[in-house]
Amino acid sequence: MKPKVLVLFFIAILVLSACGQKTLSEPITLHNQDQKKVTFPLEKPTVFFFITTYT
Repeated sequence: MKPKVLVLFFIAILVLSACGQKTLSEPITLHNQDQKKVTFPLEKPTVFFFITTYT
């Protein structure tokens, strides 16, 4: 039963990834811990990390 579920999962991931956009149409804007807006450029690849804590 498990191999069938894994195959269906990978097929679903493949279909969902094929339906996505190739590029973003507008920049990504997030808020940092000081509530300042941070915008990520689209012209070059960007890696960003975020950490959330629940206290």
